[in-house]
Amino acid sequence: MSRIGKLPVAVPAGVTATLTETSLTVKGPKGELSMDFVEDVTVSQGEEGIQVKPRDESKRSRAMWGMQRALVANLVQGVTAGYEKDLELVGVGYRAQMQGTSLKLSLGLSHDVIYTPPAGVTISCGKPTEVKVAGADKQKVGQVAAEIRRFRPPEPYKGKGIKYVGEYIRRKEGKKK
Repeated sequence: MSRIGKLPVAVPAGVTATLTETSLTVKGPKGELSMDFVEDVTVSQGEEGIQVKPRDESKRSRAMWGMQRALVANLVQGVTAGYEKDLELVGVGYRAQMQGTSLKLSLGLSHDVIYTPPAGVTISCGKPTEVKVAGADKQKVGQVAAEIRRFRPPEPYKGKGIKYVGEYIRRKEGKKK
C-alpha cells in the first residue's frame, strides 16, 4: 500500500486543473504544465483534490501509483510556488554574469562558456559567484542546474568548481613530502 499514493493532491485557489482520460493540465500564476498518465493508474478529481489509484494489484501499477501522484503534486507546486536551484562558483577567477537571457561563465578555461536556458527556465546572478535557476517545471530546473554544474564540477582536492548551495564536497588529502 503506497503511503504517498493514498494522499489526495490539494488544488489551491487560483489554480485550475483540467483532467482528461489520459492527461492532466494545471494552470496557475506561474504558468501552465501538463503531463500524461501511464495506463496502470486511474486519476479522478473530487472535493479533496486529485486522487490517483492503481488500476489493479499488479506490481507495476502499485509502483506507478506513488510516482504518478508525486508528479501531479510537482505540477501543482510548480504552477503555484515554482522551483529554484542555487549554484555557487568556488575558485579564483570563477565568475558568472548575465548577457541578456544567457549566462556567461568564466571558469578558467581558454574561452568563456555561454549557456542559453530553455523556455520556461530563468537564470539570475545575484553576485558574481552565485547563480539561481528558477522555473515552474521541476525536471527542467534540475536539468538546467545539472548542465551548468557539468561545465566545471567540483574537484576533491581544493573544492574548486560549480556546486549546489549546501552540497558537501568530499575532500581528499594532497601529496605528502
